[in-house]
Amino acid sequence: MATNAPERIRLKEKLGYGVGDLASGLYLNFFGVFLFYFFVDLNGVAPAAIGLMLLLTKLVDAVTDPMMGLIADRTRTRWGRYRPYLLFGAVPFGLFGVLVFAVPDLGQSGKLVWAYVTYTLAMLVYTAVNVPYGGLLGVISPSAAQRGSVTAYRMFFAALAGILIGVLGTTLVREFGQGDEARGIMLTMACIAGLSTMCLIATFATTKERIAPIQENGSIGGDVMELLRTGSWIAVAIAAILGVTAIAARQASSLFFFEYVAGDDGAPVLGFLDRPALFLTALAIGQVSGVIIANFLQRRFEKSHLVIAAGLLKASAIMLFYWLPLDAMWPQTFIQYFVGIGFGMLMVLAYAMFTDIAEFVDWRANKLMTGLVVSASIFAVKAGVAFGLALPGFIMGLTGFAPGAEQSEAAKLGINLAFAIIPAAMLVPGGVAMLFYRIDRKVLAQIEGELALRRTNPA
Repeated sequence: MATNAPERIRLKEKLGYGVGDLASGLYLNFFGVFLFYFFVDLNGVAPAAIGLMLLLTKLVDAVTDPMMGLIADRTRTRWGRYRPYLLFGAVPFGLFGVLVFAVPDLGQSGKLVWAYVTYTLAMLVYTAVNVPYGGLLGVISPSAAQRGSVTAYRMFFAALAGILIGVLGTTLVREFGQGDEARGIMLTMACIAGLSTMCLIATFATTKERIAPIQENGSIGGDVMELLRTGSWIAVAIAAILGVTAIAARQASSLFFFEYVAGDDGAPVLGFLDRPALFLTALAIGQVSGVIIANFLQRRFEKSHLVIAAGLLKASAIMLFYWLPLDAMWPQTFIQYFVGIGFGMLMVLAYAMFTDIAEFVDWRANKLMTGLVVSASIFAVKAGVAFGLALPGFIMGLTGFAPGAEQSEAAKLGINLAFAIIPAAMLVPGGVAMLFYRIDRKVLAQIEGELALRRTNPA
């Protein structure tokens, strides 16, 4: 029986959906670069204490992320299942991000408690917004090709967030702070919060949910068990967590690397960009290139094979950066660009694969549980950022890092371990995990055809 072709998604909606990830990307990139530095170097909290905080908060996320997915899947409103959370979560999303950096003078213990409370709240609001945002991608079109195109726009804006933080982050902190870095970080975060709030509202206003639920899901336990026996979901989650961890550890330790290992004095080296800003900008521009490359290549090659290739590129480039002389600024920048290409490829492919998995579960089990499936992508990113931020904390704590002082050779080795060696090594098991991904293009074509018939003739 013939079925109607899926509605083509217009450019306005693709852009509208994409700017939602500009909000998320600005948050996570800013946290990735400045959170660890803010509490350790500027507020004197022990590196290992902040590392432990970041890990423990992920125990909360391990529960709340899938729970939010289950809640969103069962939401029924006139705006759809997922879009309402973008509207009502936009303002809290901005507010709690600023609170993380609005630290009163409470002493080291008080500041650590503040970090626990505010960061946990910020991540809870992030979950309440971003799990539905990810779920929306799964129902924006029944076509994998259309979802892949929308994903590319999403990843473009995610990469744009990295460019904005790279180009403007340290500059805004310097200008707003006027010698007070902590104040500069908080005011910069306030600007990000305002922009992010507007982006989420724009996504709500410009998008549409095209796959309506035709049945109620079964039990929550049944949904979770269905997901846990989907090997492809586990494979992509592992690859995404390790891939993000590698980049996050590199971002979190970059300010320490340039100050304490490379001996950078913070002076601009290209226009108003200092070396950390140049480093972060190269990563983000590479990420944009990776999104474009992956969007082109996934039409001809299997996504899982491309993720493996992206991991190899990232690992090789990170190690090559490490072997370059410390003062080789332009070769380092060039190599960092290729790290960004690998990261951009990984992210656009992983998000597209999560929505493919949601279609696979619907086809296999007749359960529309997009929010739960995609919550893995949110948790993978958040867990990767947290693990990446925690890694320098534990390593630098063990190797004797002392804020503001001349570092020992052991402390410098610890920074290098967090900045290059361990992140590169982490990418290897991520590539191995992708060998167990089983949803290829042939399977996807079969799934799309059969689901189209089922949705056209639900009886």
